[in-house]
Order: sequence, then C-alpha cells, then structure tokens
Amino acid sequence: MQYSGASGVPTPVAMPDLSSLRIHIYADGAEISGILEMAKNPLIKGFTTNPTLMRKAGISDYEKFARELLQHISKHPVSLEVFADDFPEMRRQAHLIAGWGKNVNVKIPITNSKGESSLPLVAELVKSGVVVNVTAIMTLRQVEALGRVLSPTLTSIVSVFAGRIADTGVDPVPHMVKCRELLSGLPAAQLLWASPRELLNIFQADEISCDIITVTNDVLAKLKLVGKPLEEYSLETVEMFRRDAVAASYTI
Repeated sequence: MQYSGASGVPTPVAMPDLSSLRIHIYADGAEISGILEMAKNPLIKGFTTNPTLMRKAGISDYEKFARELLQHISKHPVSLEVFADDFPEMRRQAHLIAGWGKNVNVKIPITNSKGESSLPLVAELVKSGVVVNVTAIMTLRQVEALGRVLSPTLTSIVSVFAGRIADTGVDPVPHMVKCRELLSGLPAAQLLWASPRELLNIFQADEISCDIITVTNDVLAKLKLVGKPLEEYSLETVEMFRRDAVAASYTI
C-alpha cells in the first residue's frame, strides 16, 4: 500500500504488522517433519492437506499418515480429505475420517470428478454433526448454493481457491469480498482463502475479513521478511546481483 502526500511526493510504503493479523493461518502440507516445524510457529492455528500434496510427499498409506499426523497435532484443527469419487464411498470415508480425532475437519470437494454436486452429501454430513471443509470452490454460485446447506451453529469451512482464481487473470480480492457477503448469515461458516501465491495474500485476506488462509512452507518461509526496510532489501538485492556476476566471471 502506497500513499502520496499533499505535494504529490510519495511517502514511505506502510509496512505490514504480523501482530495485528486477525486471520488464522493454516499450514498446508503433507510432510510430517515440515508440519512439526511449522507447528512451532505461534502464528500457525491449524493444518490442511490433500491427496495431491500427499502423493507428492510419497505417502502411500493414507490412514497411517493421517493417524501419525493427529498424534502430533491434537490441539489445532486438521483438515483431511476424502478421496473417493462416488458419494456413498465419500460418505463412508467422511464418517471414518471424522472419527480419527475431535480436531478433524473432513474435506469434501464441491463436486466429484464428473461435475456432480456434493451438496446433498454435505447437507447430510452437517446434519449428522460432521465438521466439513468444502474444498475446490471457485464460483460465487457454488458459495451461494453451499450456504443453503450449512448450519448457522455448527462450524464449517468454505475453501475458495483464490490463488487459482488469480491464475485465470481475475482479481480474487473483490471475488472473496462477495463470498464473505454470501456467508454473512452463517456465523459458524469460516471463509478460507486457499492456494495463496504470495505472502501479500495473507494481508489481503485479513483485510477483507477472511477467517482462514492456507499457506505452504515456501510462502511461510517469507514471514521473516515482513517489516523488512525496503532500502535494506534493495541493497541486499544489488549485492546478490554483484556476487553472482563475480562468481560467473562475466565479461563483455
């Protein structure tokens, strides 16, 4: 955020402050060692994973991984996703996963791979008391329809993939503002900014009153840069260019 004085001369950039954040940061990953390292950070309020992250991490036994994770993480919410594509099996997996721990949120994709709506299943799970995290949401229509089956009193998470929306050239901020408005009548529904692409997204999501943002290790590693003087960062960048040029022995 940049501000200009009355004379038109730019004033210094307003630096963000981590201590003022209201949003809950959930660490997104599937490597136990990395998760445990992130758990040491007091800014981290929960954890999420998904089959894609688990596969990339080389996990072959879903339940073994999930139970080991829950042994280590018992005081923060943990979102674990069903991986079936037909709804009867999704239902079975959802109830099974929910039974693994009181801190488990069950991730249900907004549709299956055939594009069939998961909302009837979500409605059934909510009525039975399962805390759901409805994931892979992109459109306002999906959010609006989901809002009709969520409970105003039972916690639920609405995961809107703002990062992927941005990948299509659409500004995710006004989109997420509208999502927030659509959920205004559901005080127990938590709006989650999913798949952030840069650290700035944390502050953007916080400013528009998202409840949660999922953040991967590579983005979390940049937290140490928050509040860094830009003049100092500029000099360090020049020094980096100089070191690499010297190391490469470039000549013209």
